[in-house]
Amino acid sequence: MDKRLLSKGLILGVLSAASLLAQADQAGGGGCGWGNMLFEGQRGLFPHLVATTTNGTSGNATFGLTSGTNGCDSSVKLGYGGRSLLAMNGMLDSIAEDMAQGQGEALDAYATLLGIEKADRAHFAQVTHQNFGRIFSKADVTSEQVLAATLDVMSRDAQLARYAKQPA
Repeated sequence: MDKRLLSKGLILGVLSAASLLAQADQAGGGGCGWGNMLFEGQRGLFPHLVATTTNGTSGNATFGLTSGTNGCDSSVKLGYGGRSLLAMNGMLDSIAEDMAQGQGEALDAYATLLGIEKADRAHFAQVTHQNFGRIFSKADVTSEQVLAATLDVMSRDAQLARYAKQPA
């Protein structure tokens, strides 16, 4: 199987799974939505997936967040307790390889994760390529360090600075 095709499939799979699981993470509070109400107190993958699907497909969590009903509270600070997406499945290595070359699907996926609009992605690739040594400053750099360095580099670029402002 072609390495690029496998890499693209892996990245899409990770992003899809992450978006599905991210919805299950306390968005709107610990009991937001009918799915959480139906599976209250249960653990395991199946109840979480069905609760997330119920909340997402019926739109009740969205309604609850905007109306303050369904156990939802939009003032709750969102958090993520999992591993970095960049570290999962060797994605960090693929990003490093693409960044060193100044182009590639993993680098484009990274730009997408950072919210960079399609029109600015070529510039992002160029800037990160030029600052590769700053972003990947050592061989054992962590994904958190890469993200922090990437945001720092972006904040110094007039075109990319607006994407570097990550919520506190």
